[in-house]
Amino acid sequence: QVQLVESGGGLVQAGGSLRLSCAASTSIFSIYTMGWYRQAPGKQRDLVATITSGGSTNYADSVKGRFTISRDNAKNTVYLQMNSLKPDDTAVYYCKAAHSAYVGVNYWGKGTLVTVSS
Repeated sequence: QVQLVESGGGLVQAGGSLRLSCAASTSIFSIYTMGWYRQAPGKQRDLVATITSGGSTNYADSVKGRFTISRDNAKNTVYLQMNSLKPDDTAVYYCKAAHSAYVGVNYWGKGTLVTVSS
């Protein structure tokens, strides 16, 4: 079992920046593909960005050029740097860990709320 704890959410004005962190309780953090997802009120949970164990990244079109995902395997932590925030970025942001060898072995954090005011 892997526990994920997100932090860094909050209220920010449009155009501002936030940095989310997700700390994982596993000594084998490096083998997990990590991802950030978000869910706005009344909407489905959508992919924001992922980063593989090898450091390859993938982004939703809506955040390309504004958000950057990174990981520090020594700290068992994944980050999401969010710049040029827009009101449409308002959502609960969730961290996900997907085992790179076992499909379907996934873990989710409880989420952190990001609110962007206009």
